Amino acid sequence: MEVRKHFVFSGGVQGVGFRCRASYAAQRYRCTGWVRNEWDGTVTMELQGKEEDLEQVILGIERGTYVRIENMDVRTMPLEAHEYGFRIE
Repeated sequence: MEVRKHFVFSGGVQGVGFRCRASYAAQRYRCTGWVRNEWDGTVTMELQGKEEDLEQVILGIERGTYVRIENMDVRTMPLEAHEYGFRIE
């Protein structure tokens, strides 16, 4: 079953390759969505796919060096019916 989630990450998440790592992991696990840096130092991401694939994407982001997620706010969103691919904004 597909789900879509909205994430806001804080900690050491900007300037450390977070968005590139997120894009790579999303493509690897066939998830769609987007990721972007915010003015306040957080990173926002929307991710859509199977629940277990979303979990793998998050683990893939956390596994890398330099990224330090101190807080992750998550909420469920309605599915995007015609979204193809994952983009860095």
